[in-house]
Amino acid sequence: MRFDTPTGPLEVTLSAAHVAGWTGRDRAAVDHHIAELAEIGVPPPSDVPLYYRVARDLLTQAEEVQVLGPDTSGEVEPLILRVDGALWLGLASDHTDRALEAVSVAASKQICAKPVGRGLWPLAEVESHLDQLRLTCDIEEGGDWVRYQEGTLASIRPLPELIAGAGLGEGSAMLCGTLAAKGGVRPAARYRMSLIDPVRDRALSLAYAVTTLPVVA
Repeated sequence: MRFDTPTGPLEVTLSAAHVAGWTGRDRAAVDHHIAELAEIGVPPPSDVPLYYRVARDLLTQAEEVQVLGPDTSGEVEPLILRVDGALWLGLASDHTDRALEAVSVAASKQICAKPVGRGLWPLAEVESHLDQLRLTCDIEEGGDWVRYQEGTLASIRPLPELIAGAGLGEGSAMLCGTLAAKGGVRPAARYRMSLIDPVRDRALSLAYAVTTLPVVA
């Protein structure tokens, strides 16, 4: 994969990919959400946070992803990469099959591609103000763009804590958790996402379209 950084292009060969789940900083709210999901059949996690392993090839910089069936949706997440010993911060979407989620959260994450933005920042450049970084996600709905997610990294567990918990090795990538969806989780045909740094007045972006394939019985 090729990324754009403040110091020039960076070529990355991934060795492993992780998706951190249940990463909300408010543990009481996380426990409440786990209980809500259990009522509709989603099994509770074995640990909080939980680090799901997914195939590294799922990470893609394609502008379109194909999914099976109508029950998938994306969610904006910070992305961490370890390359040549250095940590980088980017932007990704944990696209997930919501129907399969009721059977297996791990399988629901494995079945969908994970779109990744092309920009990266050195994590060291933002470590002093990580909680001020803002995530946004808009979806195309009824021909209009609608704000779907918005909030700061202050609502997610500190990224250094997640990095330590996952034990990221060289060439590893990790999606670090997301924010609540405004109006509830639902599918969309197009997404546009951003990670905004108000201190350095800059932003990373990610946009992609979704093509739904029919489920053939």
